[in-house]
Amino acid sequence: MKRFYKKIILICSVSCLCIGLHAQSLDQAKKLFAKEQYAEAKPAFERLIKNAPNNASYNHWYGVCSYKTKQYETGEKHLKVAVRRRVQEAYRFLAELYFDTYRFKESEEMYAKYIELLTKKKKDTEVWELKKDEAQNAARMLFKTENIQIIDSVIVSTKNLLGAYQLSSESGSLTPFNDFFDVNTPESSIVYMNEKQNKIFYGEKVGDEPYKLFTKSNLLDTWGDKKELPSNINRSKDTNYPFVLSDGATIYFSSKGNGSLGGYDLFVTRYNSSNDTYLASDQLGMPFNSLANDYMMVIDEQKKLGWFASDRNQPEGSVAIYLFIPNEERIDLITEASDGGDKLKRERAQITSIKDSWLPDTDYSKLIKLAHTDLSADKNAIEKEFKFAVTDNLIYYTMAQIQSTEARTNYEKVVSINKQIKALNDKLDALRNTYNNEKGERAKLSPTILSTEQRIESLINEPALWEKRARNAEIRFLNKK
Repeated sequence: MKRFYKKIILICSVSCLCIGLHAQSLDQAKKLFAKEQYAEAKPAFERLIKNAPNNASYNHWYGVCSYKTKQYETGEKHLKVAVRRRVQEAYRFLAELYFDTYRFKESEEMYAKYIELLTKKKKDTEVWELKKDEAQNAARMLFKTENIQIIDSVIVSTKNLLGAYQLSSESGSLTPFNDFFDVNTPESSIVYMNEKQNKIFYGEKVGDEPYKLFTKSNLLDTWGDKKELPSNINRSKDTNYPFVLSDGATIYFSSKGNGSLGGYDLFVTRYNSSNDTYLASDQLGMPFNSLANDYMMVIDEQKKLGWFASDRNQPEGSVAIYLFIPNEERIDLITEASDGGDKLKRERAQITSIKDSWLPDTDYSKLIKLAHTDLSADKNAIEKEFKFAVTDNLIYYTMAQIQSTEARTNYEKVVSINKQIKALNDKLDALRNTYNNEKGERAKLSPTILSTEQRIESLINEPALWEKRARNAEIRFLNKK
C-alpha cells in the first residue's frame, strides 16, 4: 500500500513539474516574443503547438516567429489558423507576410479586415490605412511588371557603387559628391555632369533637411547658379542619385517619398523648357523597384544598355548592380491568369533569377563586354556632328557619311531647322529674363515673346519630318547598291 501511495505521489510530482516547466517555457517565450527575439522564441512555441495544434494563441505566436525568420509557408499556415480563430494581430502579420512575398492583393484584403477589427474597437487606423494603400499601389506595379532583359549582375560594396558603371562620353559622367567638390563631408550622393560639362545635378543635405536635388551651371571657372528642383520632385523624404539622358530633359532619380515601396524607389520626370518647370514624376514599375532600396538608374544611349542598383537580398554594405537592355517602348510582362502565371510575374518582379528574363538561344556576352568597355578610349572615334539613325544597326554622325545626295540635302534641312529652333529658344529665354526683371519693358516685350513662341511652335515638328524623308531616301539608295 505504501508503495502504491509513493507511485501516486511520484506521478503527481512529475505532473506538477511538467506543468511548471510548461508555464515557465511559455512565459519565457512570450517575453522573447515581446522583445521581437523571434528566432529565440520559436522553438518553445513549436513544442507547445505540437501538444495543442488548434490553440489560437500558439498558432499566432508560432506563425509570427516563422514569418519573421523567413519561413513563409509555415508562417502563413499557422497565421491562417489564428485568423480563422479571430486573433486580431494575426491579421496584421499575415498582411505583412503577403506583402513581403509580393502577394499584394491578398495583403490589401488582409489589411482591410484588420482595419475593420480596429474600427469596431474604436482604435486608430491611420497607419494601417497607409499600409493598405501601399499594398494597393504595389499590386498595380506588380500587374505592370516590365518585360526587360537583365543580362548581368554584380555585387559590390556600396562604397564602390560607381565602379560597375562604365558610361560612354556622350552619356555624361558620374562622380562621388566629395570627390567632385573636393570636400570631406558625410554626404552619400552622386554628381551627374552632362556631356558638354556645363551642367550638373546632385543630391545634397542642407542642415537637418533630407537629401534634395539641386542643379548648377558652369560659369566660366566655377559652378554657380545653384537651383533646387521643385517640390513635385523634392518631397519630405530623401531625394537623390540623379541621372539625365542626352536630351537634357529626361531625369531619373531616387526618392524615399513620392509613394516609395521601401527605402529608395526609382522615378523619372521631364523638364519642360517652354515654361521652366518639371512634369509630375512617375514611379518606375517592377522589376526596377522593389521592397528594398533601388537607385542610380543610368541609361547609356550609345551602348543601348542600362544599369540600376538595388540592395534587395543583400547584406548591409553591399549592393547588386543589374545590367539590362532598355526597351525602346515599354513592354509589359504578359502571363496567363493562372496561379503559375502569377508566380512567374512575382519571380520576375523580384528578380529571383536574371536568366528567367533571357531570350531563348541568345548570347549576351558581347553586350556584357560592351558594358565594361570605355568607348572614349577609341582613338579612331570620329567627330560627332549629330546622331542620325538610318536603321537599328546603321547610325551616321557626320554629313560626309550620308551617301545619297537627296538624303544629305534633306538632312541638311534637319540641321538647319534645329539651329533655328535653338536660336529662337535662346532668344526666348533672354526675352523672358528681361520680362521678369524689368517690369517697365513688359508691354513692349509681350508681342515679341508671343511671336517667337509661335515661330518655335511652327518649326518644332519640321526636323522629324525632314529626318524621315532623309532616312527613306538613304535606305532606297542603299538598297539599290
